Amino acid sequence: MRISVIVEGPSDQAALTALLGPLIHQKAAEGVYVHFMTARSGDRKRHLMEHVPNEAADWLREDHARHMIVIPDLYPLKSGLVSGTPEELVEYIKGNFKKALARRGVDDIRLLERFSVFCFKHDLEVLVLAAREQLAEQLEASGFKLEWNDTVEDQNHNRPPKRVVMELFEAHGRKYRETRDAARILDGADYRTIAERCPQCFKPFVDFLTSLRPAP
Repeated sequence: MRISVIVEGPSDQAALTALLGPLIHQKAAEGVYVHFMTARSGDRKRHLMEHVPNEAADWLREDHARHMIVIPDLYPLKSGLVSGTPEELVEYIKGNFKKALARRGVDDIRLLERFSVFCFKHDLEVLVLAAREQLAEQLEASGFKLEWNDTVEDQNHNRPPKRVVMELFEAHGRKYRETRDAARILDGADYRTIAERCPQCFKPFVDFLTSLRPAP
């Protein structure tokens, strides 16, 4: 079984590969091969919302051993969405996949089962905030010079996790470089701990990956 996980950009890809390395190796030993892909350059979130579901309708029909997972950031709120909740974003993307199948005259529930959608609430840096021990080590700090919502997934659209992380680095005299720092921080974290600290949106994704088994 091949699992293609499509995220918005290179920093998401690098960070998740670093954090989930042990799980990826475990699943490979079981015959489930997970790899991360990035959206095309430009409006990457729009690409995940609009174009990937359409492409998936063809990819999954051509490769019956493939499962696709899409993980956009919840932030920023895009046109076409009203409430900006994880549930709305997930249903919007799934709805686009169903429409793509309908345009092709395909009515196969097995395809729907091989297309999954999760999201970061509100962006990848929620995982960085959850890795507080590794974050403090990266900043060479015994305490943080900034406060944020301890329930890391409960930041908001006005101050999403990435903004908090950028402010935090600045408060400690550093500049946050997402393509480097996120992966470095998460490489030293236990994905199970991060999942428990992000129970709303990230843990369901981890639980889903963990549950996957190759087809008999």
